[in-house]
Amino acid sequence: MGKSKVNSLGLSREEYKGRPSTLCPGCGHDSISNQIISTAFDMGIDQHRILKMSGIGCSSKTPAYFLGRSHGFNALHGRMPSVVTGALMGNPSMKCVAVSGDGDTGSIGMGQFKHAIRRNIPFVYIIENNGVYGLTKGQFSATADEGQELKYYGRNDLPAIDLALEAIIAGATFVARSFSGDSKQVQSLLQAALRHQGIAVIDIISPCVTFNNDPKSNKSYEYGKENQISLHEIQVVSPGYVEGKEEITLEESAAYDAGEIINVDMHDGTTIRLKKLDREHDPRNRSMAINVLEQSQREQLFITGLIYYEEPRPTLAQLEDVYEGALGTLEENRVRPSQQALADVMAKFK
Repeated sequence: MGKSKVNSLGLSREEYKGRPSTLCPGCGHDSISNQIISTAFDMGIDQHRILKMSGIGCSSKTPAYFLGRSHGFNALHGRMPSVVTGALMGNPSMKCVAVSGDGDTGSIGMGQFKHAIRRNIPFVYIIENNGVYGLTKGQFSATADEGQELKYYGRNDLPAIDLALEAIIAGATFVARSFSGDSKQVQSLLQAALRHQGIAVIDIISPCVTFNNDPKSNKSYEYGKENQISLHEIQVVSPGYVEGKEEITLEESAAYDAGEIINVDMHDGTTIRLKKLDREHDPRNRSMAINVLEQSQREQLFITGLIYYEEPRPTLAQLEDVYEGALGTLEENRVRPSQQALADVMAKFK
């Protein structure tokens, strides 16, 4: 057998895995975990610089299944964003990948979701969206299709919440949607999200093969495969980005032979190249992003890709002028004020 491929850190892909999955065989969540592993390996990410966070639900079990050498914390139901906020305020130099579900975000965690976006906490917020509560036997979630019927729970007559639309309205500067069965697109979006200098929300339709695999449901695998409409093809361009591979240029790739190319320059110098397909969409236009999501709701279309992007606004840590490293590494003279400094503070209250 040949020598295993290693990345820029000298690590193999195996070394980016976590524990064996306990989810149902064929679960879309496992596909997402595999794409996170592949992306982190290709990018040469140093795992000890990564925080993995989650709430409660099938999706929130998945951080155990990837990046086994990173830090992890499983929070209360819907409360993951507050824990991420605290962790990144305590050490803004860390990168965070947080996994939530449609219930964990769209129901009990909606307020936390909105305020994490409002505060622009800089982390990758992945929503593994299957439209049901799989951990408690498949009840409808807030993203379930209106009119959908399930054997044990009857008919859902409530309209679905579109979490990508909610993210844009709340002020997120990076919003995307994908399908767990489209590994190439998921990895491209993850690469871009990890380099974004603000909150990056990726709503990934992830079929529940046990409780919500009806072909009529837009959260099923069959529906996703047959009805996915990509807004564009995505290429993240960064010299030397993938160890041992030559950069694919537009001229070399047959996928870019036709269609208009949009270059979206990111904060760190990376460029996302988007090739328009059959729909006109500029992800730098907020009104267009909202319109394309509202249209997809009306016409029951499954739109995927980078939906909205803008230059990052200041994060909460930047606004509060928080120490850029870990608070635990502060020197004593910065942690313990002098007697004169305390006297000066007290004098202000006289």
